[in-house]
Amino acid sequence: MSMNWISNVVPPKIRSFLRRDTPENLWVKCPESGQLVFHKDLEANLMVVPGSGHHMPIEPRARLAALFDNGAYRDLPVPETVTDPLKFRDVKRYADRLKEHRAKTGSDDSIIVASGDIEGQAVVVAVHDFAFQGGTLGVAAGEAIIAGMSEAVARRTPFIIFTASGGARMQEGMFALMQLPRTTVAVQRLRAAKLPYIVVLTNPTTGGVTASYAMLGDVQIAEPGAVIGFAGARVIEQTVRERLPDGFQRAEFLQAHGMIDMVVPRPQLRATLARLCRLLTKSPASSEAA
Repeated sequence: MSMNWISNVVPPKIRSFLRRDTPENLWVKCPESGQLVFHKDLEANLMVVPGSGHHMPIEPRARLAALFDNGAYRDLPVPETVTDPLKFRDVKRYADRLKEHRAKTGSDDSIIVASGDIEGQAVVVAVHDFAFQGGTLGVAAGEAIIAGMSEAVARRTPFIIFTASGGARMQEGMFALMQLPRTTVAVQRLRAAKLPYIVVLTNPTTGGVTASYAMLGDVQIAEPGAVIGFAGARVIEQTVRERLPDGFQRAEFLQAHGMIDMVVPRPQLRATLARLCRLLTKSPASSEAA
């Protein structure tokens, strides 16, 4: 039997040091290339794998901090809504699911709305939190988006939204589906006020979100490799009974077929959004941008 040298030879104080648990996420494996990346390096590169350019999910707060000048922004209040209009239950109660997601994410629902400056320009930004029930669109999320758009109209600023969603929230049924026309009307208000509405589609953006505000931007941007579509590829394949082309529903495929305007890597998004806001509002370049 081999001798366990840590327990038998090494003194207790050193043994306790050697046995310190290594954080599970110290190294991250790239799903595309299999490359192992040190987590701190990945975070420093906004969760984009340096070698392959694969875009990993990024937390909404980290995205906002990277977007705004000096990482400074202010959360905007969103209306309180009915949390469980249908008293829905499947394997567990919907009310319990909401409590779990609120505890896990620290957010009230799947949309965070914030205001701040990008290269000196005031903007209002909304971000989907995919960790909160798949970033799904329910009454609370719809109200948050509408509140953000209304705030942009009141402040006369551009409105930017980062989407990542599985679609409408099934546990809220028709109440969730009603957010599609409601958010569309809010987009029309932005348009009537002649304020820029910029959409950044991230992985994945599907279902009722794609069928409403996510595809109504004045400029449609996507992150590289993002899956964007209404129904899933497998469902479409079974419906049309044909093999879908390679890269179907990926950002690059959609750009090639005229569905989106540009594919922008995450580290370049801040500069791109600042430039677009300047162009669309006819604002002079700030000293930082210059």
